[in-house]
Amino acid sequence: MEQIKTFLLLGTLSVLLVFIGGYLGGQAGMVIALLMAGGMNFYAYYFSDTMILKHYNAQEVDPREAPMLYRVVERLVERADLPMPKVYIIHDHIPNAFATGRNPSHAAVAITTGLLELLNEDEIEGVMAHELSHVAHRDILVATIAATIAGAVAFIANMLQFGAMFSQRDNRNGNPILMLVMAILLPIAATVIQMTISRSREFMADAGAAHLTGHPEWLQNALIKLSNYNARGEVHGATPENAHMFIISPFDGKSVSFANLFRTHPTTEQRLERLEALKEEVSHPKNKLYERHYR
Repeated sequence: MEQIKTFLLLGTLSVLLVFIGGYLGGQAGMVIALLMAGGMNFYAYYFSDTMILKHYNAQEVDPREAPMLYRVVERLVERADLPMPKVYIIHDHIPNAFATGRNPSHAAVAITTGLLELLNEDEIEGVMAHELSHVAHRDILVATIAATIAGAVAFIANMLQFGAMFSQRDNRNGNPILMLVMAILLPIAATVIQMTISRSREFMADAGAAHLTGHPEWLQNALIKLSNYNARGEVHGATPENAHMFIISPFDGKSVSFANLFRTHPTTEQRLERLEALKEEVSHPKNKLYERHYR
């Protein structure tokens, strides 16, 4: 269901781009905007993992430096039939984690020292299963496509603002009020769709983790602890641009006044409910449902 929802939302973003591109400059204007946004996101797709890990001063570790964490990740990738990702630790007391990399063969998982101190091994396995689900589902690629189209919409919206000003000054054809309204509302609509896609992928990663571990309660317990702790502070250097990468938004403790439409993550309550509904499904000893999530 979440996969279908993602494709529908990406399709809506594409239609939105075609509509405003055609309104402003026909097919040529749409193609130019898409190429510019695509170029920026192409660079981000191939180099975002290096950039994000460097931004948080993440340090790669080996089995000797983090034996328990390595043991958990190795167990999960063997079960999911995934390549072993690089493992990083971020020295920050706020508990959080994320995955990055353009595909399973170029993936990395990063976890803060705060999370290692707060959670037990089972809960850490639930968190790592969530992150590896993002890797298996190629969520970095999906996020990049959504960002590319949303970026193109924002670029064309800026062109609409200039078009409205010149249309008003030179009395050219075109309704400047309509162009200004579109310039304001269309980027908001694109952002809402992009955030909805992000929330949809979080639900998928939670479900993937539940099937992979066979214990939804491990991730449930982890999310409760992370959510409670997150209100005390945020990971050092966290930005709105990369908040969607973390297992729990670094800004949830501050953003209670924001509309849910602009959340990068579902609420913890929503995630716990979804995981609760999966308990019976994954409780059978011969459960192999995780295979459908990774193959």
